[in-house]
Amino acid sequence: MKKKIDELSDIEFHVTQENGTELPFQNKYWNFFEQGIYIDLLSGVPLFASFHKFESQCGWPSFSDCISLENLKRIDDDSLGIRRTEVRGMLSDSHLGHVFSDGPAPTYERYCINSASIKFVPFSELADHGYKSLTDIFLTMDKNE
Repeated sequence: MKKKIDELSDIEFHVTQENGTELPFQNKYWNFFEQGIYIDLLSGVPLFASFHKFESQCGWPSFSDCISLENLKRIDDDSLGIRRTEVRGMLSDSHLGHVFSDGPAPTYERYCINSASIKFVPFSELADHGYKSLTDIFLTMDKNE
């Protein structure tokens, strides 16, 4: 499921390798809400689950939490003259987006992620793509809701 750098589209390369940003409201997952997980496009590492996704009105996929903090790097980003926190894939070192402190409870975080840096794996296909162990997190969430 993961891609190699030389297989990336122009926008995928720009976002993941050049710290770019895709256009808001014109990207693949900004208004996509099927059940499954989102993986790092280059490493295939699971990053976010659909039950953490929420509509933030920002035009990019937004998540209130991640599957595992160990899969992400947070880096101070002053590139626009303001302090932001960049989010990168731990294994791939790909630029994913930024995390902000204006998300919903209980984390109050909003991971604002570029669609071009992630790939969606439907719940029904988790086992087929080597993510069978993650089906349990959906069962746990169903019991906690």
